[in-house]
Amino acid sequence: MSEIVLSVDSSTSGVKCIAWDRHGTPLAVGSTTLELSIPQPGYGEQDPRDWWRGTVTAVRDCLAQIDVSRVVAFAVTHQRESFACLDENDEPVRPAMLWLDTRAHEQVVRFGTRRVHDLTGKPANPTPAFYKLLWMREHEPELLDRTVRVVDVHAYLVHELTGQWSTSVASADPLGLIDLETGDYSDELLDIVGLQRSALPELVAPGDVIAPLSASAAAALGLPEGLPIVSGAGDGQSAGLGAGIVSPGMAYLNVGTGLISGSFSDSYIPSPAYRAMAGTITGTVNYELFVGAGTFMITWFLKSFADGDDADSSIPREVYWERKASEIVPGAEGLFVVPYWNGQLTPFWDQDARGVMFGLTGAHTTAHIYRAVLEGIAFELRVCLEEAERSLPAPISEFIAMGGGTRSPVWCQLFADILQRPVVLAGSDEATALGAGVLAAVGAGLYASTAEAAAAMTNVGTRYEPQAHLRETYDSLFGVYRQIYPALRPVFAAAAREASHG
Repeated sequence: MSEIVLSVDSSTSGVKCIAWDRHGTPLAVGSTTLELSIPQPGYGEQDPRDWWRGTVTAVRDCLAQIDVSRVVAFAVTHQRESFACLDENDEPVRPAMLWLDTRAHEQVVRFGTRRVHDLTGKPANPTPAFYKLLWMREHEPELLDRTVRVVDVHAYLVHELTGQWSTSVASADPLGLIDLETGDYSDELLDIVGLQRSALPELVAPGDVIAPLSASAAAALGLPEGLPIVSGAGDGQSAGLGAGIVSPGMAYLNVGTGLISGSFSDSYIPSPAYRAMAGTITGTVNYELFVGAGTFMITWFLKSFADGDDADSSIPREVYWERKASEIVPGAEGLFVVPYWNGQLTPFWDQDARGVMFGLTGAHTTAHIYRAVLEGIAFELRVCLEEAERSLPAPISEFIAMGGGTRSPVWCQLFADILQRPVVLAGSDEATALGAGVLAAVGAGLYASTAEAAAAMTNVGTRYEPQAHLRETYDSLFGVYRQIYPALRPVFAAAAREASHG
């Protein structure tokens, strides 16, 4: 009987456990949902104890479908930047603050220096825990004073699994407290926040065995005591590994609610054109491009424009509108959508920026708008890519794509045509969880290295090549798109000032 590795993906909305064989084939899946609390606009919180309760449910569901005796290792991937503050009894002093929580805008303005960016690789924005901890220092000082430990999701689950306070470098790094050059916590940043090193978990390299599964956790999960618990990674880095991105020149493209593209580097060069994250191979870095609009824009379009439309009810609405959009000429007859519905992220980090429809005329239809939405997101990624490639170790030759948006062949082809690079679908729909499975396989000794494990456990599917006859057309259209944001940037700033005064 062949070996099985388990990976747990603890995301914002739920926990999933997948059992993988040594070839990267999924054998069983268990899952459950997590509750998200938004007590006021801009906040995002969860009870960290739910992370463990969800893990127990998902693992037990998965194990009911396989031979547990074949399981040889266990690794975790998770929502990044989210963290919990625990007291001396390891109980939360407040709900965990999540990556999507944006309350720390003022702290970003005051503390988001070039020095912090250079140390961490994270351009100033409210996502990293660094700024939220500074917010707590000012607004909840009594709670931060009661805090004995600050832990990411991986560290919290590892403690439940093993009794040890340890985490992966690739899990802790997104918090914004690590010096990317050294791969260790930055004393300079800890001094700014007012944290002692003792408040943070021990750092372990991804793919290394952290500790054996404890007796109490084994009983809760239905796994054998002593099972190796392997150091995992945050969901973004794990997705890259699950797509087989382990060398320069390739990138993954995750077309989810937002759009994230990540590439591999052996060295760290600071740039506002990307977010830099500690990689899944020690000493490496993931460079991430982030467009805050992916399938979010599809949902928005369907709700705002397509409700009540005479669509063919026999097929999904997304498929219907994809077909309608495919009948529209490239460029949507002069209509451009600049997809800043959630602000502008890489490479300009402009939270004042807002979404734009440019070029509307009476001749444009709902189908034109839909095509312009699909094209606009691809145009925006090309802006990000052009800025990033000035610092990347090698030009991106192709994208390995995943996520819900890749179910649209029209959109995949648009990405290939506009980016002028092949877009290849990842072989697994669960690339994030597979990345943790790859690390578990390395920790279990099934492979000698992470690169070897990724080569054996990942594969690709459908390939979309750029259409040569559209190259000149999309180059010309991109030249127009590229001018819209710079022209409107001062207008966005003025509108934001007026809104704040109102």
